[in-house]
Amino acid sequence: MTAGEAEKRLNELYATIEKLNYDYYVLDAPTAEDDEYDALMREVKSLEAQFPQLVTDFSPTRRVGGAALSTFEKVTHTVQMGSLQDVFSEEELYNFDITVRKEVAPEYSVEPKIDGLSVSLEYRDGVFVRGSTRGDGFVGEDITENLRTIKSIPLRLTEKLPFLEVRGEVYMPRESFAKLVAQQEENGEQPAKNPRNAAAGSLRQKDSSVTAKRSLDIFIFNIQQIEGRTFTRHSETLDYLRQLGFRTVGHKVCGTIDEAVARIREIGVEKHGYAYDTDGAVIKVDDLSQRDILGSTSKVPKWAVAFKYPPEEKETVLREIEVNVGRTGALTPVAVFDPVLLAGTTVSRASLHNQDIMDKLEIAVGDTIAVRKAGEIIPEIVKVTNHAGGGTFRLPENCPVCGHRTEKSGDEAAVRCINPGCPAQLLRRLEHFASREAMDIEGLGEAVVKLLCDEHLVSSAADIYTLNMQDVLSLPGFKEKSAGNLLKAIEESKQRQPDRLLFALGIRGVGRRYAELLMKKFGSIDGVMNASEEEILSIDTFGEVLAKNITDAFADDEMKELVEKLRGYGLKFDYDKAAGSDKFAGLTFVLTGTLPTLKREQAKEMIENMGGKCAGSVSKKTSYVVAGEAAGSKLTKAQELGVSIITEQELLDMINS
Repeated sequence: MTAGEAEKRLNELYATIEKLNYDYYVLDAPTAEDDEYDALMREVKSLEAQFPQLVTDFSPTRRVGGAALSTFEKVTHTVQMGSLQDVFSEEELYNFDITVRKEVAPEYSVEPKIDGLSVSLEYRDGVFVRGSTRGDGFVGEDITENLRTIKSIPLRLTEKLPFLEVRGEVYMPRESFAKLVAQQEENGEQPAKNPRNAAAGSLRQKDSSVTAKRSLDIFIFNIQQIEGRTFTRHSETLDYLRQLGFRTVGHKVCGTIDEAVARIREIGVEKHGYAYDTDGAVIKVDDLSQRDILGSTSKVPKWAVAFKYPPEEKETVLREIEVNVGRTGALTPVAVFDPVLLAGTTVSRASLHNQDIMDKLEIAVGDTIAVRKAGEIIPEIVKVTNHAGGGTFRLPENCPVCGHRTEKSGDEAAVRCINPGCPAQLLRRLEHFASREAMDIEGLGEAVVKLLCDEHLVSSAADIYTLNMQDVLSLPGFKEKSAGNLLKAIEESKQRQPDRLLFALGIRGVGRRYAELLMKKFGSIDGVMNASEEEILSIDTFGEVLAKNITDAFADDEMKELVEKLRGYGLKFDYDKAAGSDKFAGLTFVLTGTLPTLKREQAKEMIENMGGKCAGSVSKKTSYVVAGEAAGSKLTKAQELGVSIITEQELLDMINS
C-alpha cells in the first residue's frame, strides 16, 4: 500500500470510528458490534505503525493515553470561566425573576446542574487542539491529553469552524464511581469521597492512560467563543453543538417562571435515576441579547442562577460496627444501622473506611447518625447528630479473624493484620486470584472458594491446581458434570498470559495496567521478581511506594514458595503477547454459537494473535464463520452468502498447521 492509499483509508476509518463513537457515547444508540469496532481500531493502529507520518491529532488512537507528564502548563482564559449565584429556595427563584423582568421579558432555559469539573475545549479548523480546567476562572491548567481519552469529546467536528471554544462539565458516572471505590477499598486505599472528587482526581493524573481507564464523560453546556456563526438564543447554540458532535446538557425552554420552577421540581425527582450526580438545576435567560442588557456583577452574571437542592440526608441509629479483613490484611469498619430509605432504596450499612475517618466523626455504637448516598449509590455517614454511645470506636489491636496483632504503617490510613496466614486474607486472595480480570477461573467464585477453605482443601492459590475430581465432588452441591467443568476451567487458566498471573498474585498497588507495564518491561515473572527498585522506577508512572511494594513482595519467602509452586504446575511465566503470527493476516472471522471447548474470548484472542480479525456480523467480506452449537442467524446468513463455515476443531487445525 502506498502512502496515498494509506492516507485515504485512514481518513475513511477515522470518519467511521467518529460516527460509531458519536452513536455510542453521545446518542447512547450503538450501531456496531464490539468486534467490528475493535477490528477497525486494529486496522488504524496497523496503518499508523506503517505510516507514522500520517498520524493526526484527531486519530482515535490518541484517546488511549500516552506518556506521563511532569507538570500541567497554565492556560489564560480569553473569556472568563465564571460561576453562578446559588439560590436555595423557590422564593429566591421568584425574586430572581422579578429582578430580570425589570429589564426584559424573558424566556428561561432550565438545565440539570452536573456535579463535576468544569473545563474548556478549544477547536481550530474543526480539530480539538486544547482543553483546560476552569482554575480560578481566569487561569486554568492544560489537560488536553487527559481530555482526549473521553470518548464523547469529538476530536474533529462535523463542520470546519475557524475557531470554537465550548465549556462543559466532566463527570464520573455513578457506576464507574462505585467500581473505583470498590477497587480502592480492596487495595486498602483511601476511597474517593464522591464522583466529583473522583473526576477531578482522574483529570489531573500525570499519566493519561490512567485517566482513560476511569470511564469519564462530559456534557457541554455553553459556547464561550465562536468564529463563523452567530446565534440569537442559548437553546439554538445547544442544538447546533449537538449537530457538531457534542453531547449537550438536556434543557427545556420555559415561557414563565412558574414553568421554570415546575421543571426544577421535576429534575429534583428525576435526578435519582440519572447516571450521573447533579446537585441542582440552572435557570438561564435564553435570549442572548437580553443577557447583554442584564449584564453581570464583578463576580456573577445577572441573567442566571443555580438552584441547589437540599441534600437528602436521613437520621438513624448506629447499632453495630463490623470489622472486615481484606486480601491485603486491611481492616475495614462497616457501620450497621436501622434501615432508612435514600434515593429510592433502603440502606442499612455503610463503610467507615478506616480509623482516621472514625476519629474525625467521633463515632460510637448507639450514636444517632446522618446518612446520605455519595453518587446516589454508595451510602456514607455524614456526621454524628447525637453522641449517645461511649467513646470513639477503635479498630482492634488483634485481627478479629485470626487473633494476630494489627499495625499501622507510617502515614498509611489502613490498619492491617500482618499475619500472611490469616484465613480472611486467604479467602479474599483466592477470590482475587480466580477473578475475571486475573486468572478468570469460571465457577470459582466467592461461595466455592469459601467451601474449599472451610474444607481445608486449599491454603494458597497454588493449591487450586492440586484439586481433583474427588476433592470437588466432596463439596456440597457439586455433581460430576459441574465438578468436571470447574476442573476444566482451572486447567485452562494455566494458559493465561503472565501479566494476568502477576496481577492475580495480589501485590499491593499492582493493578492490571501496572502488571502489563511490568511484563512489557521485564518480559517474564522471573524478570519482575529479580528487578531492583531502581529498575522498576524507570517505568513511567511507577512511584517509590509501589516499587518497594513489588520488591518487598518478591523478597518474601512465602511469595517465593507460591511462585515456584505455580511454575511447577505449568502456569505461563514468559510474556509472549507480541509473539503472534501473520498466518491469518487479511482474514476476517465471525464466531457464532457455543463452541465445544473454547470460550468466545479465547477463540477471538487466538485469531487475533495469528493476525486475523473478528467481526460481529456476517458479510461478503467474511472469510470464515466458526460455528458452534445453536449458531442461529449468523450461520444462516453465511450459508446464503456462500461463506466458508468451519468448526472449532478446524479452526484449531488451521492455527496449528
